[in-house]
Amino acid sequence: MTTERLNLPTVRSKPWLARVGVWQGVRGILKHVVMLAFVVVMIYPLVWMVVSSLRPNNEIFLNPSIIPDHFDWSNYTKGWVALTSPFGVYLINSVVIVIGAILGNLFACTLAAYAFARLEFRFKRVAFTIMLLTIMLPFQVTLVPQYIMFSFVHLLNTVWPLILPKILGTDSFFIFLMVQFIRGIPKELDEAARIDGCGHPRIFLRVIVPLMTPALATTTIFTFIWMWNEFFAPIIYLTQPQNFTVQLALGQFIDSQTGGNWGQLFAMSVVSLIPVFIGFVVGQRFLIRGIATTGIK
Repeated sequence: MTTERLNLPTVRSKPWLARVGVWQGVRGILKHVVMLAFVVVMIYPLVWMVVSSLRPNNEIFLNPSIIPDHFDWSNYTKGWVALTSPFGVYLINSVVIVIGAILGNLFACTLAAYAFARLEFRFKRVAFTIMLLTIMLPFQVTLVPQYIMFSFVHLLNTVWPLILPKILGTDSFFIFLMVQFIRGIPKELDEAARIDGCGHPRIFLRVIVPLMTPALATTTIFTFIWMWNEFFAPIIYLTQPQNFTVQLALGQFIDSQTGGNWGQLFAMSVVSLIPVFIGFVVGQRFLIRGIATTGIK
């Protein structure tokens, strides 16, 4: 009887468990379908631009599909030499400005961030608060005073109005990002270096900077993307066509009278996107690590 009683409880079938499992499977499939639909909607304009760069100008807006009837590479060859200077000149101009801006941000923002994170001085909190408030200050507010200053020192139509503010540490966002990162570095490392006879310069160069690789990479990637795509500031400070950046050169393909050559515009837009795509793919892991370790959610 004991063994029979022990064997009496059996696993009863529970149809509701099966229904729950089926519903969870269906919900998972629906979620992936919706996400795939969002991906298609987001990537369609980019794919359409690439395909349109391979079509004749009169067929671009007549065929919304992303399957070209034939490949025509003439938009790339003609668009490269369509403006007053070859498109490579504008690429070089943008590269010079981007490299200068990156080096300026890395130099100035790291020094300012170290001062806010490690040094003690009068009105430190006030200065840090003012620095944070400048993040909310629109660029247009300081445009006129900056233009007057650069005009007074005869720097208009040069790359310096676009690079010099970075060297002076005007990008408060990157200073805040680096401050957050440095605060996460144990101060015991500073104290150990100080026992070995290191002052602030050597602590900064030999202890802090080597540990700031994620934050420095994040600053580099953001500065590269923002400066490469910058349009407003270059159009204010650069007036001669040979000094134009990529974004200003792309604007030259649009004519208010004739409507412009869209095929060549799309072709050169694809060319201008290649450096951004390569830079993002190469630095993606550093970007994610830098944001994750600086307290910015």
